[in-house]
Amino acid sequence: MFDHAYGSYMKHAYPADELMPLSCRGRVRGMEPNRGDIDDALGKFSLTLIDTLDTLVVLNKLEEFEEGVRRAIRDVRLDNDVVVSVFETNIRVLGGLLGAHVMADMLRQRGQRMLWYRDELLHMAKELGNRLLPAFNTTSGLPYPRVNLRYGVLNPLSRTGTESDTCTACAGTMILEFAALSRLLGDSVYEEHARRALDVLWQKRQRGSDLVGTVINIHNGDWVRRDSGVGAGIDSYYEYLMKAYILLGDDVYLERFNTHYAAIMKYISQPPLLLSVHMHNPTISVRSWMDSLLAFFPGLQVLRGDLKPAIETHEMLYQVTKEHKFLPEAFTTEFRVHWGQHPLRPEFAESTYFLYKATGDPYYLRVGKSVVEKLNAHARVPCGFAAVQDVRTGAHEDRMDSFFLAEMFKYLYLLFSEKSELPFDIDDYVFTTEAHLLPISLSTSEGPCQDNRTGVYASEEDLFSYSCPSAQTLFPNNPSFAKTIRDGSKYLMGTGGGYQPSAGRGIELPLHDNGMEPMEFLKSMGISLTPLSDGSIGVTSTGAQLDASSQKGVYRVKLIAEVTQAPEEEEVLPLAVQLISPPFLGRTVLTAGPAKFGMDLTKTEHGVKGSIAKSAPYTACGAIENPAELRGRIALALRGDCMFAAKARRLQDAGAIGVIFIDHREGSSSEDTPLFQMVGDGGGTDDITVPLVFLFSREGAGLLAALEEHRNVDVLLLPRDRQLGQEPGKAERLKGVNIKIRLAEEGEAREAGPPGGGAAKSATIELLLEPEGGPARGSRPPAGQGPPAEGPSPDPCSPGGAPEGTERRGPPRDIGGPQEPDP
Repeated sequence: MFDHAYGSYMKHAYPADELMPLSCRGRVRGMEPNRGDIDDALGKFSLTLIDTLDTLVVLNKLEEFEEGVRRAIRDVRLDNDVVVSVFETNIRVLGGLLGAHVMADMLRQRGQRMLWYRDELLHMAKELGNRLLPAFNTTSGLPYPRVNLRYGVLNPLSRTGTESDTCTACAGTMILEFAALSRLLGDSVYEEHARRALDVLWQKRQRGSDLVGTVINIHNGDWVRRDSGVGAGIDSYYEYLMKAYILLGDDVYLERFNTHYAAIMKYISQPPLLLSVHMHNPTISVRSWMDSLLAFFPGLQVLRGDLKPAIETHEMLYQVTKEHKFLPEAFTTEFRVHWGQHPLRPEFAESTYFLYKATGDPYYLRVGKSVVEKLNAHARVPCGFAAVQDVRTGAHEDRMDSFFLAEMFKYLYLLFSEKSELPFDIDDYVFTTEAHLLPISLSTSEGPCQDNRTGVYASEEDLFSYSCPSAQTLFPNNPSFAKTIRDGSKYLMGTGGGYQPSAGRGIELPLHDNGMEPMEFLKSMGISLTPLSDGSIGVTSTGAQLDASSQKGVYRVKLIAEVTQAPEEEEVLPLAVQLISPPFLGRTVLTAGPAKFGMDLTKTEHGVKGSIAKSAPYTACGAIENPAELRGRIALALRGDCMFAAKARRLQDAGAIGVIFIDHREGSSSEDTPLFQMVGDGGGTDDITVPLVFLFSREGAGLLAALEEHRNVDVLLLPRDRQLGQEPGKAERLKGVNIKIRLAEEGEAREAGPPGGGAAKSATIELLLEPEGGPARGSRPPAGQGPPAEGPSPDPCSPGGAPEGTERRGPPRDIGGPQEPDP
C-alpha cells in the first residue's frame, strides 16, 4: 500500500507538494483552484517527500531513503515567496527534516549507509527555523498564524501579518520541533520562543476550570473562542505538553499536562464521549457533535497510563467507523454524520497502535486489519489513495495529503511488526504530532531553558501523575480486561445495518421528560431547523410528507408529546423499587417513575415481585441475547438509543415479567430531577402488559451495585405509598408551591396579605423587592448603557475565516452550517 501511494507521488507529482490521485498529477500552489486554509500547508518545498522520509526508514526502505535525502538536498528550496501556515510548516516540514536527519545520522554512525551525509538536512532545518522565527514577533509571544518564507511577517512584500488570532494548537504545537532543533544545534533561541508561547497559554488558562479555549488573540492574549475540548484547534497542545516532558525531561511540562488532564477528565470526558464545553462554565456543553481529530486522544491517554477511558473512547470510535466505513470529519453524539468528509486522517490508527502496544490484545490487530481493508476497498485508486468526500456516498476527492504517508503507514506498519523486524529500537524515540521521530536522548544533550520557567500550582495527583505503568502492573494476569471495558460500548450503534441513503428518514422524538419547547429541544440535540421551500416538501396539519428522491438528508420528525393536559395539572404518582431479599429486607427503597403504558401498578394489590437480571444488550435496542436469563425475572435496561416501548416489547417477548429502565445521564437523581411518566411510541401499546418503572442514574447505580455484590436480588415494584413496612396513611404526598417575585411599584405600601386583600386562592408566596438607595439589584441598566463587562461575548468567528492550522487538525468552525452562539 505504501509503495502504491509513495510510488504514485514520485511518478506523477514530484517535485510538487502533493499528489492529486484522481488527476494523476501534482498539486502546485497557484496552478490549481484555491482551497483556502488547506493550501497554506503548501510551500513549493516538495512537502510529501519531506514528510515521508523517516517513514521510509521505519519500513526498512533504506535505498529509497538515501535517494530521497539526495533529492531533498538537491531540489528543495525554502526561500520561496509564498505564505504558509506556521503550524503546518513546523510539524510537517521542520519535523520531517529533523526526523530524516536523525535517521540519516543513525545510519551513518552504523557505518553501512549514508557515509556521504554531512548534516545537510539539519542545515536545511536551521534555515527553515530561521524563516519561521519572525512569526513570534508579537507583544505576547504567541506566533502569527502565517509567515512568508522569503519576506517574513511585517515586510510590505509579505502579504501577511494582519491576522490577530490563532488557534491554541497552532501556538502550542511548536516545542518538540523547536526544542529538538535547539538541542541538535546547541542554540537555545528556537526552544526559548516555543517555550514562551506555551507559557502564555498556561498563564491564560481559565483558573477556575484549568481549561483553555480554542482561539486566542496573539497580541493581547484574550480568548476569542472559549469552547474547550480535545479535538480541532486544541488537540496537539495537550499532546505536546506530555511529549515535551518525555522528550526533554522538564517536570514543568508534566505538571501542566497533569493539571489540564484532570480538568479534561472532570468536564470534557463523558465516557465514551469527549464533548466540548465552555471554558468559563464547563458544565455547559457547547455542541452536540465531535470532530474526528479527537481520535488521537486515546493514544495520549495510553502514554499517561490511563487505559480504561482510552479503551472506552477508542471502542466508540471503532463502532462509528464500522457504521460509516471511515471516521467522518464530524459526527453527532448519536453517531450520525455531521460533516461527511474523510481526508484519510491517521489519528484512529495512531490510537489503535498505542492500545495494542499497551495491552497486547490481538483485538487491536483486527481493528488495524479493518482499517487496511477499508482503505484498499474504498480509497485506493489507480494513482494512489484518494480522500473521501462524503462517507455516506463514497465519493472521492482529488486529494492525498502528505500526512497520509507520514503517519498512516507508519502506525499501521508498526502495529503489525515485531520489534526485531525494525531497523532501530522504536522505544528510543517520541512521535511528534506528525509521527516524526525524535530521540529521547535529546533530554541530556543540552540543559532546558533557564530564564522562562513558569511556576505551576499543586493539583490533585493520582496513580499516573509521575509514572508510566504497564498493563501488567495495572491488570496483573488478566488479559481479558480490555474486552471487559470494551463490552460497555459494544452496542452504541444499535443493531441496524450501515447507512442507507434515502430521501427522508423518520425520527420519533419523545418530548415527555423535558420542559423545553419542542423547537429548543431539537436545537439542543444538534438538529438544524430550516424552513422548507414550497413544492419540494409539503407539510400538512396531520404530519410531514416528503417528496421522494431529491431530499437527501431531510428527516420527517414526529413529535410525541402530551399536549392536552398542562403539566401542573397532571400529578405523577411515584412508584418504588423495594429491595426485599437479604440483607436488604425491605429497608432499601428507590423512588421510581411510572409509565403511561404497561401494567398499572396502582391497581395491583401487592405489586409485582421478582429477581432482577441485566439485559443484553443493555439498551435492549437489538435482539435480546440472554432470554434464558431474563425469563421469569425483572429486566434492567439502560435508557437511550430507541423508544421505551420498543425496549419493553423485546424484553416482554424474551420472557421478562417487568422492566426497570435506568437513566443514561450520569448523576441524575430523583432528589433533584422531577419525576415524569414514560410515554409510548405514538402507536398502540396495548400489547405491553408487564409493569414498567424508571430509575434515575444514582438510584440505578445503587441497584446495579447490589446486583453485582449479591448476584441474587429480589425486588418489589409497587406504588411508593404502599411499600412494605409503611403504615397506611403515613405516606408523604408530593406538594408544590408557586413563588412570584416582583419589584414594588413606586409608593406601594407593604401589605400583610396578598394584593387585593382576602385569602390566597392557591399556595403562592409573593416576594416584594423594595429599592433601597437606588435601583433594585438586578434591574435593567438605564437606556444607553450596555450590559456589564463580565460574561461571554458573542463568537466573532465567521464561517469564512478560521484561524490558521485548523484544516490539518480539524475545522473548529461550522462549514456551511449555522454558527452556534457562544454560551
